Amino acid sequence: MRHIVSLVGTAILALIGSLTMAAAGGSPSMRMYFVDVEGGQATLIVSPSGESLLIDTGWPGFDGRDADRIVKAVHAAGLKQIDYVLITHYHMDHVGGVPQLAGRIHIGAFVDHGPNLEDSEDARRDYAAYEQVVAKAGRIVVKPGDGLPLKGLTVKVVSGAGETLAKPLPLAGEANSYCATEPKPMADTTENARSLGVLITYGKFRVLDLGDLTKDQELKLACPNNLLGTVDLSVVTHHGYRASNAKALVWAVRPRVAIMDNGSHKGASPDAWETVHGSPGLEDLWQLHYAVEGGKDHNVAEPQIANVEGSTDGNAIVVTAHANGQFEVENTRNRFRKEYKNRE
Repeated sequence: MRHIVSLVGTAILALIGSLTMAAAGGSPSMRMYFVDVEGGQATLIVSPSGESLLIDTGWPGFDGRDADRIVKAVHAAGLKQIDYVLITHYHMDHVGGVPQLAGRIHIGAFVDHGPNLEDSEDARRDYAAYEQVVAKAGRIVVKPGDGLPLKGLTVKVVSGAGETLAKPLPLAGEANSYCATEPKPMADTTENARSLGVLITYGKFRVLDLGDLTKDQELKLACPNNLLGTVDLSVVTHHGYRASNAKALVWAVRPRVAIMDNGSHKGASPDAWETVHGSPGLEDLWQLHYAVEGGKDHNVAEPQIANVEGSTDGNAIVVTAHANGQFEVENTRNRFRKEYKNRE
């Protein structure tokens, strides 16, 4: 039965790819596959030129479940390899899948913030397993302000290794009125606070992914001035946990759409969910899983949830973006699809 479900999921991903290209009239587009790794992160980004960037690799174990799901998304995108794998930080739900993935598909180069900076046995173990793989592959260490040579897209690093941008990006830098009421957060010494965050631009379309960056670092990007500007799509930070998603940042970047890579029992804290859901200008929030903790008041409508309560089918969310800023979001579980016009 698991094999049948897996084949159906692959077929749906392939169909989504063909439908979105048809909707765009065959014109070049940027595609994003939010692969379900059950509360971790694995986001595959494909540039108009066909180059690929995978942000994080999900969990280890589970008979290679997460690596298999990622490879299926890669094949559904019509690719045979992953050009870059960017590791936001060295926690198991983000870096743990590297050894299994590297054994299944060719990876051009790994991108990270440098050595592990968390004093814990788990982080040291997961980083050591990662190092064994990257020792045999290309490795690029980046810092805030750096970019990646992904043809057709602009990838700007905005945080990493506990540092953030020193100056605003173009068209950003305005004073942030939300900072005045933002509570002072606790300092975080885990790898979460060292997350490698990126802002990805394709024409007028802008995506922000900060990994698991916690509030003390988020506020360096938002206060007293917003160094990032506004975005069209936000990958909800830290799976929607309350330790992240400072209102002063979320509300300042004003995403039109947010996608939460939560699990059924991981992330989607009700207060963080409310911060994202209530963001000014937000048109829609999409979730990879129904959040059991949230109940009916802190989950979006069923058509915009990829995996409903009790489901482990591995359904994905797929985004197709165009250079004019228009984009579409599709749920592979039910083929529910919404279009978002470009900002005027």
